[in-house]
Amino acid sequence: MTSRPLPIFYTLPNLVTAGSGRALFEIARRLDRTRFAPHLCLASRGGALERAFLDADIPGVEGAVTVPGMPRTSFPGRAWRAAQALEGVAPRGAIWHSFHYLDDYSEAVVARCCGARAWLYTKKNMSWSGRSWQLRTWGAKRVLVQNRDMMRDFFGGCWRRRARYVPRGVDTERFAPRPDSAPSSESADPDRRLEVGVVAHLVPVKGHPTLLDAVARRPRWRLHIAGRAHDAEYRDALGAQVERLGIGERVRFRGGVDDVPGFLHSLDAFVLPTWARWRMEGCPVALLEAMASGLPSVATDIPGSRDLVENDRSGLLVPPEDASTLAGALERLEGAALRRRLGRGARRRVEAHFAIEREVADHEAIYAEVGGR
Repeated sequence: MTSRPLPIFYTLPNLVTAGSGRALFEIARRLDRTRFAPHLCLASRGGALERAFLDADIPGVEGAVTVPGMPRTSFPGRAWRAAQALEGVAPRGAIWHSFHYLDDYSEAVVARCCGARAWLYTKKNMSWSGRSWQLRTWGAKRVLVQNRDMMRDFFGGCWRRRARYVPRGVDTERFAPRPDSAPSSESADPDRRLEVGVVAHLVPVKGHPTLLDAVARRPRWRLHIAGRAHDAEYRDALGAQVERLGIGERVRFRGGVDDVPGFLHSLDAFVLPTWARWRMEGCPVALLEAMASGLPSVATDIPGSRDLVENDRSGLLVPPEDASTLAGALERLEGAALRRRLGRGARRRVEAHFAIEREVADHEAIYAEVGGR
């Protein structure tokens, strides 16, 4: 007798404010439907991506899967009532997979009250403070960890058996080298502008000020900044910095870019200048997309980025918050031969280790493991 597909119940706050929804969608729509049946639960519905889930035959519902942890005395009752409200919404015996960003641990309790087979979560950032992350991990059957620094720093000792290293993957057909790119000269062209770009939301952790300082040191570099301004004060500060440095004619803020592959094809080099403060990077998909597109990339040597870039083979790594060294790396990329070599190395590395098919296969293996399939 053929067994029914195992339901996978994905939980996420919304599909609007971060890239987690897109990451989840790229995995869920590729699951083997003879083995797994994806479902989606949002704390708040809306957003253009919701239609994509529906078109992919992934049912979506709205529901609260978390409750406040305090006061402790009423926590069990509130968790039970939240589970009752999900009756008929969350499939019994499902594997719950949380894509929630923060350290909430109540969802593990709600999932158990709903009769979940197992509760998992993906660790997407480098924060680990207080007891909440430990409680969240204690409630998880597995934790999907996005970079090796996380594995070493957060999931040693008693947590090691629960953690699995599952880096992000990209669609190597959608993100591919420009097919009509003509060979460039082998030597640097002093009269040619170097078109440099970054794809990152305008938030302080992404390190745009360091990149602006670097670009100001070389008059023939032009910078394209793609990303939505989630922090208006930060965006205004960047504008003031551009004016102060006198580089307004060479810096263009592109806002949110819908055609990311097309944007990447317009560049000579990609930079991800993340600062080594706050959350740092989990597994920066914007960098992977640039590498898959055959772009030579410069990234700061921090957790997440250093998993992707092999220095001087598939890109260049530089110390964070060091405009002088970043400018030196970009100056090296004025040489077309080096750009081509690093771009080809980047594409090969993504194809070998970070294709979306591999990420999906890793997820399916973990679901089968915890689901007894």
